[in-house]
Amino acid sequence: MGSLKDKLVVRDLSKGYREKEVLTSVSFTVRDGEFLSILGPSGCGKTTLLRLLVGLLTPETGTIEKDGVDITFAPPDRRGMGIVFQNYALFENMSVQKNVEYALKIKKGTRMIARERAGEMLAAVGLSDYAKAMPGKLSGGQQQRVAIARTLALRPDVILFDEPMSALDVATRLSMRCELKRLQKTFGTTMIYVTHDQEEAFALSDRIMILDRGEIAQLDTPENVCKNPANDYVRSFVLDNLRAKIESLSAFAEGLSV
Repeated sequence: MGSLKDKLVVRDLSKGYREKEVLTSVSFTVRDGEFLSILGPSGCGKTTLLRLLVGLLTPETGTIEKDGVDITFAPPDRRGMGIVFQNYALFENMSVQKNVEYALKIKKGTRMIARERAGEMLAAVGLSDYAKAMPGKLSGGQQQRVAIARTLALRPDVILFDEPMSALDVATRLSMRCELKRLQKTFGTTMIYVTHDQEEAFALSDRIMILDRGEIAQLDTPENVCKNPANDYVRSFVLDNLRAKIESLSAFAEGLSV
């Protein structure tokens, strides 16, 4: 993990839909260079929290600070953050190279270097040989790498991931985990990763935030969550499910070795 400086400081963040509160006075910090996973079942508020951080939603209460600057109501393109969606959101009618170049070309300050930087980012994710390929010809894991390269090309210092591996098979997910950690180390980027997969969160994270119906049940290192679960919810949702995931992966690995 990078320095201990706070990259993001979130205070009393709340959000509701149709009179139903989805997030309730959520407060936490994210450290510079940290890999933080936000873990919880469907409907617990994790994607809503992600969208508030990146500026796609506006909170009803609370503040978001980045590097000491209040960005609560700043537009998404002024936050220095990138987001990788679950469905990759690639342009099917553009080559891999043009997908990565796209956001660079619509920003005044990066138009002239779009091609060069896109090439650098494709090399960083191991896809230089696929620059002219169309997204539809790529595997799910390769499409995910294109989406990550496109985000990295804008040089965000925070990248948010919304369930990015849920559509991938087990072997590809394991490969992509290693790739994400390698990229984080290479670029020093703060990463915030939304998932419902306990084993994935434990494998990737410096710390894990566990959400329960819009509130933080526990925010701690994977080791401390295992040793000292905050309550029965953490114990059952996280630890019991984690054991089941590990057993499933072990069976998968045994099957490969046969």
